[in-house]
Amino acid sequence: MWKLTLIVGVGVGYVLGARAGRQRYEQIARTARQIAQNPRVQDAADKARQQAGTVAGKAAGAVADRVGDRLPNAVTDRVPYFNRQHAEDDSWGTVRS
Repeated sequence: MWKLTLIVGVGVGYVLGARAGRQRYEQIARTARQIAQNPRVQDAADKARQQAGTVAGKAAGAVADRVGDRLPNAVTDRVPYFNRQHAEDDSWGTVRS
């Protein structure tokens, strides 16, 4: 039953999209570009990107602290994050060796 619903939904979406045409698509794309180029939107995206990097770095650190000693050398040699002796923070919340 769900397959039939999916097929009907795709068909309806296609018909409605075809009726809207290229002009409506261009209008939507133009509006999306204007929103994306807004300085407030860009600032919010930058802040979100920085916060995500910080959180990811903390999570990676927690994982490395808990399982790093238990992993075989074949893994820790290939994953730079586990080799912290020569590592430095790259300001994205990740560590580069």
